Amino acid sequence: MNALTATRKGASTRDAIIDQAYAIACVGGLESLSIGPLAQAVGMSKSGVFAHFGSREDLQLAVLDAAGERFFDAVVPPALRQPRGLARLRAIMDGWFDWVRQNEGGCLLVAAVTEYDDRPGPLRDRVLAQQQRWRGELARAVALAVDTGDLASGCDPAQIAFELYCIALGVHHDAGLFGYEATLARGRRSLDRLLGALSSPH
Repeated sequence: MNALTATRKGASTRDAIIDQAYAIACVGGLESLSIGPLAQAVGMSKSGVFAHFGSREDLQLAVLDAAGERFFDAVVPPALRQPRGLARLRAIMDGWFDWVRQNEGGCLLVAAVTEYDDRPGPLRDRVLAQQQRWRGELARAVALAVDTGDLASGCDPAQIAFELYCIALGVHHDAGLFGYEATLARGRRSLDRLLGALSSPH
């Protein structure tokens, strides 16, 4: 086996471990991850898993990163196919709502905020960095909608990003309790009301 083949095999094994760990964490949170049961689930020895992740915390960080990438890839690239402005902003929110549908059992990213918001350390730092990045993406989309004239010039992008997040978080919270379709309808009405109030008169 040459070095390139070994590297590819190692990356593939690492990805398989993360996929299994992600599935476990989606049900029980990142704190539910343990090297022993995970190794058994993927058919490896504990030392084999440790060869890819030096510690439980390294594994948790890798799974958190994977969750962030999955969310971003599911929501942002499709939205970028829409023209700048309100159409793209709505597409981002539609993608986010669809992410809720795909993760009705619970979103790892939302759960991680609850798990680590008051627990200083590398995991909280990573959660905070992810949330700041996403708020920044939302604020940029709002700013583009202002630049195109779709939203009023006096809009505060950071404030609107916060309000958009609140709508999506409400959908996350209610979908499992009250049913996704009914919750989606409420979320969309809230979104329409917010964007309608902010729209620039033409």
